Amino acid sequence: MKKVYYLSTCNTCTRIIKEFNLTDSFEIQDIKFDKITAKQLTELKNLAGSYEDLFNRRSRQYTARNLKKQELTEQDYKSLILEEYTFLKRPTIIIDDQIFIGSAKKNLEALKEAI
Repeated sequence: MKKVYYLSTCNTCTRIIKEFNLTDSFEIQDIKFDKITAKQLTELKNLAGSYEDLFNRRSRQYTARNLKKQELTEQDYKSLILEEYTFLKRPTIIIDDQIFIGSAKKNLEALKEAI
C-alpha cells in the first residue's frame, strides 16, 4: 500500500507531495475533508509504534487546549487525533510496511531512499 495523509491547506504537505511526485502512484487522503478513521489510525499506530509518535504538538489546538501541562496517555493521543484532524502529524506517508511521519529533514531523506 502507498498512501499519503495530508492537509491540502498545508504548504509543506503540498510541497512534499510535488517534490517527491507522490500523486501518481499513491492514494492521497486530505484529512480535513476525508477524516481519518479509527481503523486507519490503528494501522498507522501499528507501523509507528505509538499514537504519541503520530501526534502533532505544533497544532494550534495543542496550545489552545493547554495540553502541554497535561499528562497524556496513549488513549488520550488516539482520542485527540480522531477528534481533531490537526493533531495528526503530517504528512504521514505509508509505503508498504514503512511509515514516514512529518516533514523533518531526516524523515524526508529516508522517504527519498524508500521511493
